[in-house]
Amino acid sequence: MSGMTSYFLRRILLIFPTFVGISLLVFVILQITPGGPLEQELMKLRGGMAQMGGGGITGSGAGVVETAGGSDDQFGGMEIPEEALEEMKRYYNLDKPIPVRYVLWMWDLFHLNFGRSYVYAEPVWDVIKSRFPISIYFGLIGMTLSYIVCIPLGVAKAVKHGSPFDFLSSTLVFIGYSTPGWALGAVALVLLGGGSFWDVFPLGEFRSEFWDDLSAWGKIVDQVHHTILPVMAYAVGSFALLTVVMKNSLMENLGQDYVRTAFAKGLTEKRVVFLHALRNSLIPIVTGIGGLLGILISGSYIIEKTFNINGMGLLSLQSVLRRDYPIVLAFIVIVSVIRLTGNIISDMIYALVDPRIRFK
Repeated sequence: MSGMTSYFLRRILLIFPTFVGISLLVFVILQITPGGPLEQELMKLRGGMAQMGGGGITGSGAGVVETAGGSDDQFGGMEIPEEALEEMKRYYNLDKPIPVRYVLWMWDLFHLNFGRSYVYAEPVWDVIKSRFPISIYFGLIGMTLSYIVCIPLGVAKAVKHGSPFDFLSSTLVFIGYSTPGWALGAVALVLLGGGSFWDVFPLGEFRSEFWDDLSAWGKIVDQVHHTILPVMAYAVGSFALLTVVMKNSLMENLGQDYVRTAFAKGLTEKRVVFLHALRNSLIPIVTGIGGLLGILISGSYIIEKTFNINGMGLLSLQSVLRRDYPIVLAFIVIVSVIRLTGNIISDMIYALVDPRIRFK
């Protein structure tokens, strides 16, 4: 077995203990955080009884849970029997110690069972599977567009370093780098969204409500119409960063001895840049592709919130706020596995692009 093969085999084997550590930490934090699903449900009951004029719960939701073993709790004139509280604990899997809960959750996960959503009352996979294509769609387009624009732009800036083009493009790049994607999206919606002075783009969402009634060409136009502003907000940060990295990397390689040797042999500038220096300059760019996979899948919850897009990012944010732990844990599982796998892919790409790399 070669050194590189054994290296990647060890990296693959390390995925499981790393994943166990990540999932255990998140699982324990969710279990001990106040305001869990049981407390949320008890608070809803208190609010409902208060609206009916029945008063409220004596103490907080957490206090009700702790004192349930002593006597029945009252909502005004109504009582919550101890048996009912125990049943609620069983429903939310809170009737066992945390280590036992984690083992049972891992056992279900091993059988590809993510559990049942507390909020949607559906299997978790049924809730999240419709959100994946949306986040992948925007993430993939944004990432691809960034690489298509940034690599040529970075090359042009490096070749024309110090020129007016380099100065003007750097100004635009750093303005983009300092502008949060969600802020750019909000401003774009105000200026260009439906109902504004320039009524050019819709006010968010993934598609129009009447999308199913459109013709094939109409669907394409409508989808592109809903895509431009979110993708612009997705790509603005990475666009600026990748351009600067590409320029700096190419400038560094243009100062190396092998480039000077190529010029001394009489090769043209175009041939030296694109056939010799560019390949080594792409190393910092392409090795980040694997790390971007997790972001591509998870989406950006702030941008999805800004444009009211029901992707994975918005779903994860809402699940945290609603204490829908099964969806939160499923999200952590999926993103962790993808990120861990993406790191290995990054190493593989690194070895392919740079033949000098030998992992041991």
